[in-house]
Amino acid sequence: MPLMGSFYIGVSGLQTSQNSLNTTAHNVSNADTTGYTRQQILTGTSVYNTLQSDTRAVAKQQIGLGVVYSKTRQVRDTFLDDTYRREVGRQGFYNISSDALTEIEYLLDEMNGESFQESINDLWVSVQELAKDPASAVTQGLFVERCSEFLARANSVYDGISDYQKSLNVTVIDNVDRINKIADSLKTLNDQIRNIECSGIEQANDLRDQRNALLDELAGLANISYSEDLDNTVWVQLEGEDLVRGEIAYKMLTYEDPKTGFVTPFWEKNAKYGYDENHNKIFSQEEAKKAEVFDMSRVISSDLNTDIGSLKSVLLARGDHKANFTDLLEENYTNQVSQSVCMNIQSEFDQLVHNIATTINNIISETAIAAKELNPSSTYLLDESGNPIQIFQKIASDGYGASPVLTANADGTYTYTVDYIAEDQDINETLYTVTNMQINAKLLQQPTKLGFVTADGSVDYTTMEKIKDAFEAEDSTLNPNVKKKSSYIDYYSDLVSQVANSGYVYKSILDSQDKTVGATDSAREQIIGVSQDEELTMMIRFQNAYNASSRYINVVSEMLEHIINTLGM
Repeated sequence: MPLMGSFYIGVSGLQTSQNSLNTTAHNVSNADTTGYTRQQILTGTSVYNTLQSDTRAVAKQQIGLGVVYSKTRQVRDTFLDDTYRREVGRQGFYNISSDALTEIEYLLDEMNGESFQESINDLWVSVQELAKDPASAVTQGLFVERCSEFLARANSVYDGISDYQKSLNVTVIDNVDRINKIADSLKTLNDQIRNIECSGIEQANDLRDQRNALLDELAGLANISYSEDLDNTVWVQLEGEDLVRGEIAYKMLTYEDPKTGFVTPFWEKNAKYGYDENHNKIFSQEEAKKAEVFDMSRVISSDLNTDIGSLKSVLLARGDHKANFTDLLEENYTNQVSQSVCMNIQSEFDQLVHNIATTINNIISETAIAAKELNPSSTYLLDESGNPIQIFQKIASDGYGASPVLTANADGTYTYTVDYIAEDQDINETLYTVTNMQINAKLLQQPTKLGFVTADGSVDYTTMEKIKDAFEAEDSTLNPNVKKKSSYIDYYSDLVSQVANSGYVYKSILDSQDKTVGATDSAREQIIGVSQDEELTMMIRFQNAYNASSRYINVVSEMLEHIINTLGM
């Protein structure tokens, strides 16, 4: 090879060694940078000068021109990336679920420093005391007072769960906003990476690190899939719908239910819309529902991958409305109700309060009606309107309709007809729910209106015995999926135990998921992370290679100088 041509080999060695040193230095300086991926220089042989080509020879007679820089690549494992992002999404789901159950358990056990169970026990004690001496003004007053305390604490617990639903609702809004910002950032990074790498020479590795960090964060918020096209842009799908597609970032919007104030995410691109006078898009609630992001009716299962993403978990924990006892009816107890932490506990808790209130009211009502039928002049346990006294009254509507009617039968007996306002599960104002009940104000002022002394002057032990028996009867179940029956006294304990057991299960799943994510992250970090010792070793190697190339050039230079000087002589 001519000596002048030999310079190419030395120069290529210097350039490649210098690039390798720069890359190694970049790795070392970013060793503690979050999200940084270790970079690596790829080299190849330069073009060859062909001196002679003979078909009879095994190979051509060629002279190489040294080493050439190919590119600086990121050292990543796509399998570990996919695994990590799937598992971190599942971790986010169970983290929210576990936190929600912890919060609910706190609300059920510790309200104003006292467990709600104490209010049930106090009410039960007052029932027992009143059953011993129904005619006593003291025991009557204590009974009404305990009913009032029971309802007040029930409202406190229910309101606490409702407030937690509101905080989850805010979290939904924040998560949707964050997803939209991530989508916009991914679109911008796609454009920047494509512009830099279109030449095929330079690699936008630091921008790729930013994009990978955003994908990691997005994977924790929702179930995503992604792929990189030939233009080096990433396409992202969220819950099976395009979120980022080439140069387009699709928006996720929310619509608010006017009845509950809860928001639900939907895809702007999938919903029909109109325009207001300012030419802003308007989405009807019906159209927004058709384009909802999540199908909340699906069963939560790891096999189906429906347990991925913190946003879905927040929506599921919050539910779509404030539940009551009607949500436990077979036809209403859907997957969404049963799988929602807040709605399930709200409905079970409301069922307890509803059953206790209506049981007490119904037993008193039955006694009053029976006494009126036996003696038309009886006013026993009736109010001024002739209706049975209600300890627990509805706030939004009356418990009775038109004035009661006493009808004489042919056999000399009487029928006392009282028009009840039937409970309509579609109209909350007609329900005996926690939020629609109050204690009879007149009884609070004068508990002795109960009396429990019949017209003949005898003490009515029977009515209070019926109430007492009703408290001890084991005929209540938490929900349609639970077969164990409980009394009113034990119902709340079973409810708290159910929350504690569910919390333990979710906590166990979360702990297992934390270990899985940790192990996957460690395996991934071994590949993408920077090892100071390894990089220093590589730096020494590249420095030696640089020195060797430098010496090579010096030798060629000395040889060339010697030949010129000798020929010059």
